[in-house]
Amino acid sequence: MDAFKLLTRSTKLKTSSNNPAGNQSSTLPSTGKASNPQLFRNQAVLDDVNQGRKRKRGDGGSSVREYEGRNGVEEVDDASVDFFSSGNTSAGTVQKGNKKKDEDKEDSGNEDGEENGDGEGDMDDIQCRTILNSHKIKVSDLRDFEEIHPHVNTVQTEEPKRKKKKKEKKSQPQPEETQLSKKEQKKARRLFPRPLGSFKELRSRYKISRRLAENIAEQGFTVPTEVQLGSLPLLLGEETIGQKTTEGNSNGQPDLLVVAPTGSGKTLAFLIPVINNIVKWHHEGTEERGIFSIVIAPTKELAGQIVNEGRKLVAGSGVKITMMKKGMRVVEHDQNGDADVMDERSDKSESESDSEEEGKKNRSKAPVTKSDILVTTPLMLVNALSANRTKSMATLPLVRNLVLDEADVLLDPLFREQTLDIWRSCVHPNLRVSLWSATMGSNIEDLTKSTIKERNDTSGITKSNPLYRLVVGLKDSAIPNINHKLIYAGSEQGKLLGLRQLLHPTAGPSTDVRLRPPFLIFTQTIPRAVALHSELRYDIPPEAGGSSRIAVLHSDLSDSQRSEIMKGFRKGEIWILVTTDLLARGVDFRGINGVVNYDIPNSAAVYVHRVGRTGRAGREGGIAVTYYTKEDIPYVKSIANIIDVSEKARGKTGDKSVQKWLLDALPDLKKRDKKELKKHGVKARQSTVKNAKDEEQHRKTRISTKSGYERRMENKKKGAISASKARKTRQMEDDGEGSDSSWGGLDD
Repeated sequence: MDAFKLLTRSTKLKTSSNNPAGNQSSTLPSTGKASNPQLFRNQAVLDDVNQGRKRKRGDGGSSVREYEGRNGVEEVDDASVDFFSSGNTSAGTVQKGNKKKDEDKEDSGNEDGEENGDGEGDMDDIQCRTILNSHKIKVSDLRDFEEIHPHVNTVQTEEPKRKKKKKEKKSQPQPEETQLSKKEQKKARRLFPRPLGSFKELRSRYKISRRLAENIAEQGFTVPTEVQLGSLPLLLGEETIGQKTTEGNSNGQPDLLVVAPTGSGKTLAFLIPVINNIVKWHHEGTEERGIFSIVIAPTKELAGQIVNEGRKLVAGSGVKITMMKKGMRVVEHDQNGDADVMDERSDKSESESDSEEEGKKNRSKAPVTKSDILVTTPLMLVNALSANRTKSMATLPLVRNLVLDEADVLLDPLFREQTLDIWRSCVHPNLRVSLWSATMGSNIEDLTKSTIKERNDTSGITKSNPLYRLVVGLKDSAIPNINHKLIYAGSEQGKLLGLRQLLHPTAGPSTDVRLRPPFLIFTQTIPRAVALHSELRYDIPPEAGGSSRIAVLHSDLSDSQRSEIMKGFRKGEIWILVTTDLLARGVDFRGINGVVNYDIPNSAAVYVHRVGRTGRAGREGGIAVTYYTKEDIPYVKSIANIIDVSEKARGKTGDKSVQKWLLDALPDLKKRDKKELKKHGVKARQSTVKNAKDEEQHRKTRISTKSGYERRMENKKKGAISASKARKTRQMEDDGEGSDSSWGGLDD
């Protein structure tokens, strides 16, 4: 028995929030990995579960009661009612137990399992509920209530029907009352899967591939984050307390919607089950080889990151993961489609037909990919499935896992049709779908349910798969381990001045914001990103690397340029990266010290994703700075509300970034204006200019340090130079016309 471990098991060391200036670097995200990747946990509750104690109702200080928050009714512990609490619970709240029993548990317990309040043994209902609630994990069944509990309605309606028969003689028949209230239905939908205590349990309990378990250990993963703790048991076929996930499900896996904070490890959570399933199918002796799983991401940068992480996990397992590229063939197209194409071009010239025939032959020479996992963007896969412009898309009969990363964007109007086309092309009867994001509205849930129902009706499937939703923390909220700063800059010149003060904190007036490279700067449009990069490229002194330390990244750049910039930023050669919302989602830069919203985000969800580029995996010290001007005031309130909720969850009681008077003074935005803002951003900063009024507004909001007088003088100078050149050109033309065009030779 380790005496030191026994003495310190209920003691949680914490660093002082008021670090001296000299030790400030130790709290920066770039200093290294976080010691604990979990954002929410109550150590006192986990210690009780680890020591075999059951928290019963009525026990002093440890009763379980219902808490009605933003996400509905949840069962939480009285000691941790505050969501997103730091977990620093007093050791005095831990109940005293049998010392002999505690020592036996200490000697035989698993270290990783103990730290998460979970060992290799079986857990009962109360223990599972306690651990999930302490980590702010909520699992619900989204199917129709009659499908989940088919016998509840008959039991509940017998007595009311008998009462109605007596009253029918005196009064008219009334509509049947609801048997369960919404609150009771939410409670009945709750599920409590056995949580994952440590990554070692993946091999010992869930029997995943030995090689996959070794790859996970080699990457240094020991303690699962909240989203991994709750989702991996579901995706690996774990039974839930109160309801079996295997009911009506051939392989023990449900369809799943996951809402978890940014940087919480969602990529690892969906890759492990996908890879493990493919290894099982290979071992079953399946002769067919092809695409078994598809992962869809909204950007190439995120898709490349998923492939890089996947290759680390599939090393030596025989599973192949590939990123979709131009010209890649994923299916064999039938001959009917080719015949249609030949008929369409029958009126063309022979040369055009020959060239197209040659191009078609070259494309057909490329073999169909045999990759097990295909990671792609929506449009690229849709183009590959509808090659030769056939009327109908090709199908993917082998795909059994479809993963939508950043699902709220993929099912947004921008990508919705493309994503749904891919979804419908996966025709395997045992297809499992999982949707992952840090923000997911109710419209996404409704669209998912309707798409699954439509697919089942088309395929003739009578018994649908379970559809679960897993929420970590508060839904659609920013992580609590970063500091938010909302700064009023007045005008575009004020924002540029404030940004330069972040780059040179000693040159300007004293401020409490200290942002060290590396960090990201987000703008609304591509032209604004290019203009801001031009303004800042010489702000870094030559001794520190000069203009090579600042770069701009946007979708107008070529794939090779985007790849080189991303590589330089990850290596640390680039310190400051100016970008658009291209990098707002999913991309993981370890050690980012902060995020600057030079232009306010188009929505609250975009703000959550932007600031989530820092504070990854539970790291402390990240800063999110947001500037707003007079034109932005109507659009600030939704962002201010998110900052206020995040600071309350963090337990910040001193000088807050958003005061109550500011929240009360900011105007509410109408629903129509929210839609317009989400589509086009702030009108004053739109790149399109339609009339003279827009042109004048565009001039006021351009990114430049020059005054209007300086710009007018420069324009006059440019006009004078161009006019002088034009006069010289005309004079040369006149002189040429006046002289003889032929040469008479030399005189004798």
